[in-house]
Amino acid sequence: MEQVVTLEDVLNMAMQLSALDKVRLVERIAPEIERDLQAVQATPRESLRGLWQGLDITDEDIAEVRHEMWSDLPRSDI
Repeated sequence: MEQVVTLEDVLNMAMQLSALDKVRLVERIAPEIERDLQAVQATPRESLRGLWQGLDITDEDIAEVRHEMWSDLPRSDI
């Protein structure tokens, strides 16, 4: 059966290493972290162009929402 190792377990073991072994650990794990980060950043972002296409937002709509947002300010309970 496979044992699950937690971050806390790894940190406790790493704290028991000598300073030189800690450096070696960082040197060995850093390239893998870099590869993982590059893989995450390589995914293309979805374009937001046209997100509001087809919606008819008027100046009156904007004024109404502004009125709702600011209607209870200034508040006396603050």
